Amino acid sequence: MPRTFVAVLLDDETRAAVGAQIERLRPLCRAVAWVPLANLHVTLKFLGQQPDARLGEIRDALADTAGSIAPFSMTLHGLGAFPGIERPRILWVGMAEGALPARDLQSRLEAALEQTGIPRDERSWHPHLTIGRVFDDRRWRREAGPPVREAVAEAARRGYGSQTVGRVALMESHLSPRGARYTEIASIPLAGT
Repeated sequence: MPRTFVAVLLDDETRAAVGAQIERLRPLCRAVAWVPLANLHVTLKFLGQQPDARLGEIRDALADTAGSIAPFSMTLHGLGAFPGIERPRILWVGMAEGALPARDLQSRLEAALEQTGIPRDERSWHPHLTIGRVFDDRRWRREAGPPVREAVAEAARRGYGSQTVGRVALMESHLSPRGARYTEIASIPLAGT
């Protein structure tokens, strides 16, 4: 059964700008598993393992919902951490422009997918782009000294570009010892695109 999720994919220019920021941060702390450039995306909904037979129903629900939402501009800006920078699990780039339409899109997709039997997430959704996962908390605390804090503070003021969100993607995640590889199953256009 494919492991699936719904995402907004980045255009090449935005992907390159975020990738350059990751490369600035990478040598400063070895406690972070940085997201590979090819895997950067904004996750709207993780669907988990879905039987092939259900993918058509999921795609239809996505198409019905996406077709009622106008394209919007998304600007990526800043850097933060969940739950916080002192003991982060996730490092992320935020969404400065487009956060409200992205929330609306995500909420509507969540409701449509619930009608197909996919349960709602219990946690509220925050528009962000995951760029790294802290896999070693002790190492983070040892290495997250002044150089890391200065780099994070500088990245929090940086912009990474804007793009038009004109579609959502149904994605499949292939896990392996070398990390995840993502494949686009379907591209679902927003209204009028």
